[in-house]
Amino acid sequence: MAREIEIKLRIQDAKAFLRKLKALGGRPVNGGTGRVHEWNVIFDTPQGGLAKHGQLLRVRTETPQPEKKKGTGSGKRIVLTFKKPASRASEVTDAVRKIVPAGRHKVREEIEVEVEDGERLSRIFEGLGMRGWFRYEKYRTTYKLRPSERWAKELLIELDETPIGNFVELEGPPEAIDRATRMLGYSARDYELRNYLALYLEECRKRGEPPRDMIFASKS
Repeated sequence: MAREIEIKLRIQDAKAFLRKLKALGGRPVNGGTGRVHEWNVIFDTPQGGLAKHGQLLRVRTETPQPEKKKGTGSGKRIVLTFKKPASRASEVTDAVRKIVPAGRHKVREEIEVEVEDGERLSRIFEGLGMRGWFRYEKYRTTYKLRPSERWAKELLIELDETPIGNFVELEGPPEAIDRATRMLGYSARDYELRNYLALYLEECRKRGEPPRDMIFASKS
């Protein structure tokens, strides 16, 4: 399995953040606006067997957003993702101990595969006794720094617009995450390791609202 190392940062002023990112040489990786709509469905057993073990099974539909002057977007894709806690936490600690204190970053093992038919895949999961019990959407724009910044070669800077606010995910080597965080005006005290489900549930508690799916309000 590939190993995913990441953190989130909560963004209060998206325009100011983007100005700073572009000043550092950040550019969308997909050309154009690089903005992609994501529709995510998390599957689990009725007893929550995957979640109890810190595992995640997700079907994500990605739809690139069109540039305003260039008509409709294209290139929709569907991605199946399975995540679980790192199997040998001691190895993770050894790998980053010289750089940052253990536990500062979120570390998980991950498998991703692109699939052709998300609806049929969902029916297979349902036939196995699972159900899509939580749905959430967001818009993501993925950036990378200029090639001359060799330290950031494997770093992804992913700006997420969500129904509960704006966040940026920094994914890559721990030292690159920490360096980019400082350059963007944040510190390790700002690191957020919770997933969007946990953040959404917290937001519902603050608002005194029952949790449902994390989706944007309709514009009817």
